[in-house]
Amino acid sequence: MKFSKATNYALHTMLFLALNPPEKHIGVAKLAEKQDVSTTYLSKILTKLVKAGMVESISGANGGYKLKMGWEDISILDIIEAIEGQNPLFDYCLNHNPECLIQKAIESAEEKMLDELRSRKLVEIANEVMSLN
Repeated sequence: MKFSKATNYALHTMLFLALNPPEKHIGVAKLAEKQDVSTTYLSKILTKLVKAGMVESISGANGGYKLKMGWEDISILDIIEAIEGQNPLFDYCLNHNPECLIQKAIESAEEKMLDELRSRKLVEIANEVMSLN
């Protein structure tokens, strides 16, 4: 399984925002520079995170982005789904048989992965990073 680069940038952007003071807005240029990505590309990613209700955008000279209140409840899966959507990895069997054992095995594995990503919170990873510094 492979997620898009956009998801990778979204996860790292969210972590970077989590590691900064909650009242501080960070400009897209600084966020893009931190990850060596274009501001245009990162702006599109941030737009999805804003629409998902995870990030707040403030316009103006002192504007930028910050995590919304309650960000401690955001899971890794929430961020992934904000960028990738909620499409299953495997959505049909070759013969379209709902009793397909291959499909059932993959669905079971996918559900376990989703449970793990759902249980991992952004705040936990931010705390781990801070404890390393």
